[in-house]
Amino acid sequence: MSLLTQNVRELMKAMTRVPGFDRVLEKVTLVSAAPGKVVCEMKVEDDHTNKYGTLHGGLTATLVDNVSTMALLCTEWGAPGVSVDMNITYMSPAKIGEDIVITAHVLKQGKTLAFASVDLMNKTTGKLVAQGRHTKHLGNQAQQLGRDTQQ
Repeated sequence: MSLLTQNVRELMKAMTRVPGFDRVLEKVTLVSAAPGKVVCEMKVEDDHTNKYGTLHGGLTATLVDNVSTMALLCTEWGAPGVSVDMNITYMSPAKIGEDIVITAHVLKQGKTLAFASVDLMNKTTGKLVAQGRHTKHLGNQAQQLGRDTQQ
């Protein structure tokens, strides 16, 4: 296992140990982390569903938010940023007992904004459950880190 994967795994554990909403991620398992890319898995359980027994849209949005942020942390800058826009397209339901794979890619990271894409797929069928796009404002974090920034 790479050092980057180990570091992200520890970050995820820490997020679930503190009070707050991010504890909903305690059932998410990190599969791999690479520069600008994170892959996780989760089995859909009763606590993750809406009244129809399928993955809740709010949890899907939380997965898009958090997993894309982890991918941003795996870039050279390692800056999480603040959400300014997020859009999710829901394509097929994920039912209780189904495993989903969550893959986040950083599409572009500029001086002040970063853009990421997240796919949630049914692990068995490969069917796309949802796709999210996430824009984060990095503020002047890159300049504070003293790194050369290019847009």
